Amino acid sequence: MMLPVAGRFVAGEGPAEALEHVRQLNDRNVKAIVNLLGEHYDDREAADADAREYRELVEDIARSDLEATVSVKPSQVGLDLGEDVFRENLEGIVETAAERDVFVWIDMEDHTTTDATLDAYEELAREHGGGVGVCVQANLKRTRGDVERLADVPGKVRFVKGAYDEPVEIAYKGKEAVNREYEALLEYAFENFDGGIAIGSHDPAMIDRAIELHEEHGTDFEIQMLMGVRDDAQVELAEEYEVYQYIPYGDRWMSYFYRRAMERKENLWFAVRAVLGR
Repeated sequence: MMLPVAGRFVAGEGPAEALEHVRQLNDRNVKAIVNLLGEHYDDREAADADAREYRELVEDIARSDLEATVSVKPSQVGLDLGEDVFRENLEGIVETAAERDVFVWIDMEDHTTTDATLDAYEELAREHGGGVGVCVQANLKRTRGDVERLADVPGKVRFVKGAYDEPVEIAYKGKEAVNREYEALLEYAFENFDGGIAIGSHDPAMIDRAIELHEEHGTDFEIQMLMGVRDDAQVELAEEYEVYQYIPYGDRWMSYFYRRAMERKENLWFAVRAVLGR
């Protein structure tokens, strides 16, 4: 059973709880990206099971008429078992979603998965004329070239700073360097993309910069934030812009909750106060 304190960052253990959270968000004009927790499976049965649950989740979203998308981790649907397993499961999810008009995001993991993830995204996005999105990470030195490659792909690109501790040879280190690269990537995207830009950040400075670029170039964009982080700001921004909240659920909630609680002092103090009953 999930600890109540984890409910700030995780919507519940089952899809019904996640979709109820989506309903409440939609009532506040915030849309949703729903993620079933799980990653790095070395067992084909587990990868196939999560792929089936994603297809069922897509069906549930379509039936409920909610403003929601889904987001899938490559290693969750078989990338660690082989690119063929990953492609088979991901294609099944995307095909089901395309039939139901539900958008699919492909999360990005560490640098060893980048090529396989981008190749799958580009192929599926072109095949379906959109309906698919992918995440790129500003801390990787290769990302400028990747973004140029993706400029004419008919999907969406989520820009994040990057959460993985990558080798210094391939990644920018330090907050200032990553921020500079993030801003440069946004500038390129707003100048060269025909919409489909997602700002995956809680950083007010980067969100403000995206708004400035939108006003300058008229390029469509959306803002994406995690459940439990700056929730009030999400609702406030949704009064004027398209805002999505990333909503995880599932029985593998403990490691995810721990990461969220440890990454920001505010989150850690929230967890401590909740445990102490204060």
